[in-house]
Amino acid sequence: MTNDEKPIKLTKREIILRGTIISVIITVPSLVAFVIIWILFDNLIFGAITGAVIHFIAMGFSFKISKKILIKK
Repeated sequence: MTNDEKPIKLTKREIILRGTIISVIITVPSLVAFVIIWILFDNLIFGAITGAVIHFIAMGFSFKISKKILIKK
């Protein structure tokens, strides 16, 4: 990119929409895992630990996901 080219900026609406998409991608798998483990094993603590582990794994991938979603071409 040269000095003459200005980066394309995202609008406030686009930032909110893309942020919501990222939060859903991170949150939904951990909640689903928590509920499934809780129902199958009838153990709240085991379900919470499993949900937390999956949540942190999803957060690890969130940087890569956000780079692909938030960059406007």
